[in-house]
Amino acid sequence: MSVDISRDLIVEQLGDVTYDRFLFYLMGPYKSFNLNYVLSEKERQEINVEDLPGPFRRLFQSKDEIDAAQALLRRIQGELRVKPGVNAFLALDIDVDTDDVDAATQSIEYTRYSNATAFILPFLGHNFGVGEEAGSILEALSETHGDRLFFVHENNVTSAMIRSAQVRWDLRVETYETESELVSKLRIFTAGIMHRERRGDLDLLD
Repeated sequence: MSVDISRDLIVEQLGDVTYDRFLFYLMGPYKSFNLNYVLSEKERQEINVEDLPGPFRRLFQSKDEIDAAQALLRRIQGELRVKPGVNAFLALDIDVDTDDVDAATQSIEYTRYSNATAFILPFLGHNFGVGEEAGSILEALSETHGDRLFFVHENNVTSAMIRSAQVRWDLRVETYETESELVSKLRIFTAGIMHRERRGDLDLLD
């Protein structure tokens, strides 16, 4: 690896929060499933998007909009950085060139140096890439970081990968219906990790 990724490197590139040294790596799709990319121009013209119910309108997101999946991750990140005040971050926040370190290796290293890592799978997200990266992380770090990993997916998301991960690695998996419920579960997970570190059940990473 030509670029050394470390806890210090990650902390230095993130803003100040109450618990600077508690790193929470958030993984999830940066792209939503978007019918504008799937349907032909003729098919799109035959559909009046404004007449569709809200959830279906989201499937026709403009190509110029900030993607809904990435926006979700950013909102979750902001919530966690405010309360409980941990250093939640996305891979995009760390300036490491993928020409120097490939994306899968980056994710493994970010997880290695994070106090907690969550894989967030919303219904409208393109989750295949996340699943591949998650598999790489689990293969590399499940023995040492298994208690620090958390899968949380929207209720209507089904995944053979998630089911197999639960069996193979005894992974903690939960579901959510609303964004507020997702935030609440991530905060509870964070509090649990903090408590176990203070009690000595989990090693301190510094």
